[in-house]
Amino acid sequence: MTAISRDKSKAHFEQAQKLIPGGVNSPARAFGGVGGSPLIIDRGEGAYLFDIDGNQLIDFVGSWGPHILGHRHPAVMAAVEAALRKGTSFGAPTELETQLAQIVVDAVPSIEKVRMVNSGTEATMSAIRLARGFTGRDKIVKFVGCYHGHVDSLLVQAGSGALTLGVPSSPGVPKGCTADTLVLEYNNPQQLADALEQQGDQIAAIILEPVVGNMGCVPPEPGFLEACRELCTKHGTVLIFDEVMTGFRVAYGGAQERFGVTPDLTTLGKIVGGGLPVGAYGGRADIMDTVSPVGPVYQAGTLSGNPLAMASGIATLTTLRDENPYPRLEETTTRLCKAIDEAATAAGIEHSIGQVGSMFTLFFNPERVVSFEQSGKSDTARFAKYFWGMIDRGVYLPCSQFEANFVSAAHSDADIDRTIAAASEVLAELAG
Repeated sequence: MTAISRDKSKAHFEQAQKLIPGGVNSPARAFGGVGGSPLIIDRGEGAYLFDIDGNQLIDFVGSWGPHILGHRHPAVMAAVEAALRKGTSFGAPTELETQLAQIVVDAVPSIEKVRMVNSGTEATMSAIRLARGFTGRDKIVKFVGCYHGHVDSLLVQAGSGALTLGVPSSPGVPKGCTADTLVLEYNNPQQLADALEQQGDQIAAIILEPVVGNMGCVPPEPGFLEACRELCTKHGTVLIFDEVMTGFRVAYGGAQERFGVTPDLTTLGKIVGGGLPVGAYGGRADIMDTVSPVGPVYQAGTLSGNPLAMASGIATLTTLRDENPYPRLEETTTRLCKAIDEAATAAGIEHSIGQVGSMFTLFFNPERVVSFEQSGKSDTARFAKYFWGMIDRGVYLPCSQFEANFVSAAHSDADIDRTIAAASEVLAELAG
């Protein structure tokens, strides 16, 4: 198999590294988990990306989740272009903000009121502050392997014991910022019950990804989300679902619709803006009415509710609601995962696959992954070879073993067949 040409991308990346830390504006783009240098993208169209070397690639990243309709969907492009003709931002309310808010409230079970922000990180930061202000408590619980953006109090790693306080996992995060963060094991309801039994009257919120996407795609074990809900209700703790990735992805109403468990607050991003920078947090009206200017919990943003992002979000969510691509998305993703599973088995490669709806991950790991500890046992060197083998066959995957892949409504049966053929070839080569 002849490797695709990457000469222009390599040359551009060398220049970028002189001007931008690491040559990228987000670490996930740096290809640190697979080696080599990233492809520099020129444009997207439907299910495809085109890089500056002229390569066409089937895209399973989708801008890390937002492009569930594919790139440059006609309805989305038309809505953004119409909004752009009126201006870029005003620092004042627009009708578009209320229209998108209504769509979100109608779609997401937990949300009675919603506040628009500019990113998923901003949404989780604001939701944590709100939960603390509403309860008058300081401590929060997060789970190992759940990523909630680069918020100081959430950028922590697990300690050695169930109730070990979080240790900052990045320089620049003072210990004081994480002193009130408890880090527990995902999919371990007993550990959570024990923590709340001991410190429940001090814990403002539990925040989690209802389907984890940042240690690979890891579904909740049966009963885990239900236990989170029951324990939070018992102890007066705010339950926050971080649905930045799963919102409008695993179901129109998100993971909470799919699994039938309703949190108190929900954070959103990605799909809710149709690919433009956006975030949102919302939930019970009595909690949301604690936010300024109605209540005392302060949160603001100059570009929040940006009309271009609102227009893109309205077009995306309206299309999803009216066309309901979810059954086909799930069927397509399941077919792809089944074929990859069969190819890896035939090649004698130890593996497992995590899938929920149109999210999936091929783990080079014989264990079914349900926790961060298990995810960390994956063969990252083998994944890197798989990644580059797929790139050379025109398939663009997330550049880390520990990221979810995303199928879009733009992926055709032919795209999936081509991806299956590529994966079968690469897996056979890896077994050799």
